[in-house]
Amino acid sequence: MTLRDAGFEVIYTGLHQTPEQIIRTAIQEDVDVIGLSSLSGSYIVLIPKVMQLLRKEKLHIPVIVGGVILQKDIPKLKEVGVKEVFGVGTSLNKITEYFKQLLSE
Repeated sequence: MTLRDAGFEVIYTGLHQTPEQIIRTAIQEDVDVIGLSSLSGSYIVLIPKVMQLLRKEKLHIPVIVGGVILQKDIPKLKEVGVKEVFGVGTSLNKITEYFKQLLSE
């Protein structure tokens, strides 16, 4: 809601999307950024798969991750290509400003 209020178009695909569904939606909607939220430990398996599929499709879409992410896993996520990780408690203003900066590059 915050990103939408800031003027961004947001496409919400719902819960429990597979990496393949995420990539298919990103292609169909011609997105500028993929934002993934995780409230469980499954991110450590699912996000690298999303990144692998992006490379396979030769797509250069930045991926931003938020949610319950362990500090020790952030370097692993960035290593596979995640652009930025926002943990629980990150201010919505900080996230919005990051998106503005990212999309102005």
